[in-house]
Amino acid sequence: MRTIQGVSVSAGIAIGTVRVLAAVDYAVERRLIDDPQAEMDRFRAARDTAVAQLKQLRDNVAAEFGENKAELFDAHRLMLQDPDYAECVEGLIAQDKVNAEFAVKSAAEQFAAMFAAMDSSTMQARAADVKDVSRRVMNVLQGKRDSTAQDGSVQGDAVQNGIVQNGIAQNGESHIIFAEDLAPSDTAQLDRAKVLGLVTAKGSANSHTAILARTMGLPAITGIGDAFDPADDGHVAVIDGTSGAVFVDPDEATLTEYRRRKAEAEEHLSLLRKLKGKPTETKSGQRVHLYANISRPSDVAAVLANDAEGIGLFRSEFLYLEREDWPTEEFQFDAYGQVAQEMGDRPVIIRTLDIGADKQVDYFNLGHEDNPALGYRAIRICLTRPEIFKVQLRALLRASAYGNIAIMLPMITSVQEVRDAKRILEEAKSELRGERIDFNESIQIGVMIETPASVIMADELAAEVDFFSIGTNDLTQYTLACDRQNPSLERFADPHSPAVLRMIQMTIEAAHRHGIWCGICGELGADLSLTDTFLRLGIDELSVSPTSVLPLRNVIRNH
Repeated sequence: MRTIQGVSVSAGIAIGTVRVLAAVDYAVERRLIDDPQAEMDRFRAARDTAVAQLKQLRDNVAAEFGENKAELFDAHRLMLQDPDYAECVEGLIAQDKVNAEFAVKSAAEQFAAMFAAMDSSTMQARAADVKDVSRRVMNVLQGKRDSTAQDGSVQGDAVQNGIVQNGIAQNGESHIIFAEDLAPSDTAQLDRAKVLGLVTAKGSANSHTAILARTMGLPAITGIGDAFDPADDGHVAVIDGTSGAVFVDPDEATLTEYRRRKAEAEEHLSLLRKLKGKPTETKSGQRVHLYANISRPSDVAAVLANDAEGIGLFRSEFLYLEREDWPTEEFQFDAYGQVAQEMGDRPVIIRTLDIGADKQVDYFNLGHEDNPALGYRAIRICLTRPEIFKVQLRALLRASAYGNIAIMLPMITSVQEVRDAKRILEEAKSELRGERIDFNESIQIGVMIETPASVIMADELAAEVDFFSIGTNDLTQYTLACDRQNPSLERFADPHSPAVLRMIQMTIEAAHRHGIWCGICGELGADLSLTDTFLRLGIDELSVSPTSVLPLRNVIRNH
């Protein structure tokens, strides 16, 4: 037995035969050309074909996994249509008199290097995306047919050694796929019925490939590095997507143990399905509201499917991040109103825009900051640029006539910030009254507790608002003075730190002293090892990813 340790990116256990996906050689010949314009025309035609292929792939993914999971390929299309990308490719053709294939490969390497050099791990993961879309263009230029061809034929680089795409298998056996790396488009086309799990030498938990693996429910491990060995093809393996462990040629004891664990996990999943519709209540009668976090209206389907009692965090900044210009009041009203209507009477807590730090938007023109995590972000932008803030508040108020919406303010550090935000909210209410537009006059307003300052001022803040929601991601970062975007600080940024837990306790106690409720909407809310602690502290609400709702309900009901 050979044991390999990688990085978990999608939980679950897979047991089966390995199929190694051979590395694809993307080397292209550098040729000097006489007619740059003709070569540019070749590039543009190939790009248009690639965009059409991505549209087909997007529709295939949407049909199987839902619209929100298909948005990745909308982003891929936008990447291909980006003027900077085209300008780079065409500039190389014109200046260096090189063929389109070589220009595309060179442009991809430049953009990938730029993304890889960024501080944000999310942006670093985009390096794989630009390589993926560029490979697609190169395939078209080289006359290779795409595996998403509408005639149902299975072609392309990812179809090797019995790997399956578009639901067509080259043989009937299911496999665990080992590869140096997998592009998002390759992963999206794998047939879940024929693929048991994924193991790659490269990649990260933030990559779109990892996200797709989680969406598809495939156990996946990345980062095994030099332990990747093509000779493993055909061998039996066990992968533990929770711990990141890979066992090649497992001994009988390991095989028996993981078969037992897999059976238990399947039994547990069946149990969780039975919890839909059941109250989130401990055996002693302590009631906890269990909500879900979302980023866009299309996520509501997952919220309802997993039986969350409401939405505890709608990250409205994604309405800004996914556009190239300011979202209008009408655009935002449609988005918020859609969510409110779909959720019915269930609460929908919408966080006002939290732009800045690792969430940058070009059209905000925020400028460079040496320390953006401590910089011009979130409520600070809203209060200094009230014309932006009021557009959002008007949209939120208008949408409140269609459901149970509450407004939540991020990155609060003082009482004055809350009062200033409420003053602008009152101005928006006054305007809507003058325009005879309906809204909920008693709409609730809350604050995110995610700075030590807001914890210290919690008693005073509680007198100003209707609820608290603790953002444990930033609260951990600011309490422990550890940049959460810096992977080298991972061992120091311990969200279980007594300092962080004491901050949470102080916040809950202050809320209850003033008769308001307090929840947690950060990732710590889904940490089952802390559920008992949160219950003892008297937490009123937990808001987690939709897929974490039922496992958390199970733990609470058995407490």
